[in-house]
Amino acid sequence: MDYTHSSAKLTYWRTYTGLEVDAVLGEAEVAIEIKSAEEVMTKHLKGLKAFGEEYPESRRIIVSLDIFNRRMGEIKCLYVKDFFKMLWNGEIYG
Repeated sequence: MDYTHSSAKLTYWRTYTGLEVDAVLGEAEVAIEIKSAEEVMTKHLKGLKAFGEEYPESRRIIVSLDIFNRRMGEIKCLYVKDFFKMLWNGEIYG
């Protein structure tokens, strides 16, 4: 957020049952989950899916080592290098 000179919040999200999202930008506009997996699987999406139930208008992204960018339902799967390119170009937030 500092690199873009944004005053938006950077937080995380967690339920009482232990589901979590690693980074939440702004007022729940973007939720980002970071995984070291080389293949994104349905089990990796639990936190983002739960977040989407509470914040259905949010943009949800999972960042991983999986080289195949795609959508899994409402969740965008991005290869880490592609995510950083988009981040630096202002395409993730703001």
